[in-house]
Amino acid sequence: MGRPRAFDEDEAVRAAVGLFGGRAYDGVSVDDLVTHLGVHRNSLYKTFGSKRGLYLIALRRHLTDDVRPLLDALAGESDAAAALRLVTSADLGLLLLAAIERAPVDEEVASEVAAALTAIDQVIADALGVPADMATALTAAALGILLRGNPDNAVNALTERLIPLT
Repeated sequence: MGRPRAFDEDEAVRAAVGLFGGRAYDGVSVDDLVTHLGVHRNSLYKTFGSKRGLYLIALRRHLTDDVRPLLDALAGESDAAAALRLVTSADLGLLLLAAIERAPVDEEVASEVAAALTAIDQVIADALGVPADMATALTAAALGILLRGNPDNAVNALTERLIPLT
């Protein structure tokens, strides 16, 4: 019989979401994971298979814990400015980094990212009653605002000039 795990897998995955969401996949070494997650190297490999295995689990957890609640909140929103504020206030760091860094080189990550972005687009289209292409443009604007920083000023400027789009 093997030794019992000396770490909480759920806590390790949550910590990995934060680590990958703050520094991206290539910015996190296995040594960083071992140090920040409090997991021995052998336990990390035995539990998650590889750094990539842990990354995929962390990305899926981020989609469940951070993106899904955003979708639920957006579903009840009928105002474009409020929808933009919801997206730009959400913790989407890992999703954005995954889209930029890993999706172009990892088919499985690309699939997860595409599904999440499509879901955001669809919820915005349904909630606001706008065509799909306009919802995609709103999502792109909101994510661009997140990438550039200072979302409050950017959302205010955008909504004062362009909203109501619906």
